[in-house]
Amino acid sequence: MTKLDSGAGVGARVVTIDSGSDGQRLDNFLVRELKGVPKGKIYKIIRKGEVRINKGRCKPETKLKDGDQVRIPPIRVSEGDSLEPVIPAGLIELVSQSTLFENDELLIINKPCGVAVHGGSGVSFGVIEILRAARQDIRFLELAHRLDRDTSGVLVLAKKRRALVQFHDMLKTGRVEKIYHAWVCGKWPKHKSVITAPLKKNVLRSGERMVNVSEDGKPSETRFRVLYSGAGRTLVEAQPITGRTHQIRVHAKFAGHPIIGDDKYCDSETNRVYRDMGVKRLCLHAYSLRMSWPDRPEQKIVCEWDEDHSPVLRS
Repeated sequence: MTKLDSGAGVGARVVTIDSGSDGQRLDNFLVRELKGVPKGKIYKIIRKGEVRINKGRCKPETKLKDGDQVRIPPIRVSEGDSLEPVIPAGLIELVSQSTLFENDELLIINKPCGVAVHGGSGVSFGVIEILRAARQDIRFLELAHRLDRDTSGVLVLAKKRRALVQFHDMLKTGRVEKIYHAWVCGKWPKHKSVITAPLKKNVLRSGERMVNVSEDGKPSETRFRVLYSGAGRTLVEAQPITGRTHQIRVHAKFAGHPIIGDDKYCDSETNRVYRDMGVKRLCLHAYSLRMSWPDRPEQKIVCEWDEDHSPVLRS
């Protein structure tokens, strides 16, 4: 609910937080409330203390609570301000038509390869910004988890704060099962079914994130199963038990069978050979996701990696 408050300042408005925004970060809430205002401008008004929660100063990461009073100042976007990026209509249509499941609490899509899940780090926009622009009928919309930019497949977004909190709790307690399909180099031996190499994240001088196997890394486990093997490549099923950055990709490389098309962890010559065969993407796909909800029946979403669109065909 929104109302003007004479004590909030001329032109300012006060928004009363309801259950739909309970637990949401302040910056994400303001992005929704102040459509078209550059994010840099939003962070600036928070930093200057122009945005208040219950008349007190706040930070971008402050979590909102049901009943909070949020003061939002009047904002004028000047010509000097960087404008929010224009999202191509074709991309909005592509993502909007990728829905696998939707109800009052969840929106589950088949994320296209090459589209980031959110903007930042040189990326102007991602899935969340695209869907917020396309689905303005949804008041609350947040990513429930993430996929790498070049990974396609099942991606869950929450339409209610309650569902988001439940999903995160399920992730922590092992009640979400994720299955991926990947084309890897060489013939993966059937006996090599579990990789437990510890992983350590590093940031290069360029700002690029790389993950390496390291004794002082975090405990990590991925379970693999061979689905098909032939012509010098293997289609494997990968189930990450832990959720480390680039986990499947690094564990596949550690096993001696890097994922085809992986610019970070597969050698350039192999990738060149497959590019000449028409493979122009990372061959990793989030195939299915099983959710064991505490208050409703178990739910499984499957997104087939259709043979006609698979980056490497069986031969």
